[in-house]
Amino acid sequence: MPKKILIVDDEPKIVEICRDYLRASGFEVLSAGDGPTGLAAARQEHPDLIVLDLMLPGMDGLDVCRTLRRESETPIIMLTARVEETDKLVGIELGADDYITKPFSPRELVARVRMVLRRAGGETPADLLRVGGVSLDRSRYEMTLPEKVITLTPTELEIVAALMSQPGRIFSRAQLLSAARGVSFESYERSIDSHIRNLRRKLETDDGQARYIITVHGVGYKFES
Repeated sequence: MPKKILIVDDEPKIVEICRDYLRASGFEVLSAGDGPTGLAAARQEHPDLIVLDLMLPGMDGLDVCRTLRRESETPIIMLTARVEETDKLVGIELGADDYITKPFSPRELVARVRMVLRRAGGETPADLLRVGGVSLDRSRYEMTLPEKVITLTPTELEIVAALMSQPGRIFSRAQLLSAARGVSFESYERSIDSHIRNLRRKLETDDGQARYIITVHGVGYKFES
């Protein structure tokens, strides 16, 4: 059964081009032209991935992303015509898995969709990792701590998996980006900090203390149980 992709964008020409390329690549494609319609389609159709424009009528892409993340971990790729890095980082902090800046190549979109779906599909050699009292189940997108179980987005999953694969090793931002995206770009490096902040909020204990992911200033991050 083909993977179902939902495109939420108010520019008909962009929707048409993306739809044609994605369908030619074997995907089933749905579309919506505004925020409320896109949110309703996501809830009703349960797509495998959502391509979500930042600037939408009725409800902007950030609000749609924020709402969806409260309800599901469906992978989201943000489309943005803005060039400011802060706009992209806000999307990442809200739980988007990737972003593409307009104008973009439709072939790049197809490649990004495939990459994010591969991560979401758990195509990895080891589905279960354990470090001390912490376990990571790739197939369920779950991290089990002594105090609770948390659900991860596909990108968060790959970052944690990289860190847990070699406890105590310090990973640079570029190395974590490569693990999460399959490629490393300097312009994306600050997005790792946003993902780490999201992870730490999920990993906090009842007393509000962050644990497990340790910052090594000027170098990167490491995992300690």
